[in-house]
Amino acid sequence: MPIPQFKPQKLSAQFYRQLIRYLFLISILIIGFQFIVFVDQLDQGKVPDISRPPGVEAFLPISALISLKYWLKTGILNEIHPSGLLILIFICGSSLLLKKVFCSWICPIGLLNEWLSKLHLLIFRKGLRIHPVIDLPLRSLKYLLAFFFLWAVFFQMDVLSLEKFIYSPYNRMADIKMLKFFTEISATTFWVTSGLILLSVLIRDFWCRYLCPYGALLGALSSLGIFKIRRDQITCTNCLRCDKICPSQITVSKVSTVYSDECHACQKCVDICPEKETLIFSNTQKGLHLKATYIGIGLLLIFAGGSFLGRLTGNWQNNISNKEYLYHSERSHEFIYGHNRGAVPGYNRQKLEAEILDFSKSSKNDQMIP
Repeated sequence: MPIPQFKPQKLSAQFYRQLIRYLFLISILIIGFQFIVFVDQLDQGKVPDISRPPGVEAFLPISALISLKYWLKTGILNEIHPSGLLILIFICGSSLLLKKVFCSWICPIGLLNEWLSKLHLLIFRKGLRIHPVIDLPLRSLKYLLAFFFLWAVFFQMDVLSLEKFIYSPYNRMADIKMLKFFTEISATTFWVTSGLILLSVLIRDFWCRYLCPYGALLGALSSLGIFKIRRDQITCTNCLRCDKICPSQITVSKVSTVYSDECHACQKCVDICPEKETLIFSNTQKGLHLKATYIGIGLLLIFAGGSFLGRLTGNWQNNISNKEYLYHSERSHEFIYGHNRGAVPGYNRQKLEAEILDFSKSSKNDQMIP
């Protein structure tokens, strides 16, 4: 009697995508927990006995965008939020290489959006889709938002304005203010957030498809990307499965190469295609075929390797000591720590840094974690 042979089941691209996504989610939760402890110690009036996690700067995209222009103009990688700039470069670089891969492989908001989409399908079964006549102008909203931020930073701010913002008390506390925006949530923020969640349940991918300016920037960059979904028109049987499963509503079956700015390389169309290698993720039609395993490895190399190089070169952790954070925390209610439509109040940088130095020297607790 022949011994039955069992072949290991081939893992789908979705397995690797979710594996990478949840690895990043775990790291984000660890960073978030450490940062909450750090801020809690500041709120108690103590110099924190733990270091502030630099990865929290990933949630400061506007500050990172300003840092990017400052770096391009001056060649200086500022010391206030250096890792925020590096993370922005990693994200934009991954989009130039691998389409809008950040959105469906890493972004925690993208993950939440996917959960809400599943809830949408549970409620509406087949799902509801916005008519193209309405969909197109709605999709333009995120590009208008992205254009506004890019215009404000790259066309309205000179080097002095950039420097004023970067070294301002507001920007030095931007990460803590970002946390408290959610931990000390106002009624307006609560209702707006609740409304966006409800809309994302009623309309699939509402935030990501119509309002996310970050996604708009990455979509524009991804149009220039090297790797794209490509379809072999000879072996394609026009079963339309790829069209039906695409969360971005792209008609994959009608094109030989997916140039759409909405494609985020989730690989769902590749997974469902019944014809072997009819749909591939490659640099050309007959070129290098990049499978999901290599996409995952590539993302780990870009982000983990990039952060390692940042640490190695001293461009990951900022130069704000824990004592200085306590100084700012105790004064964070003052007018100088606010901003008016993106403009920070006037301040004397030399005087500010002299006061910080005096505070650090006079502090009873002389512990300082770099």
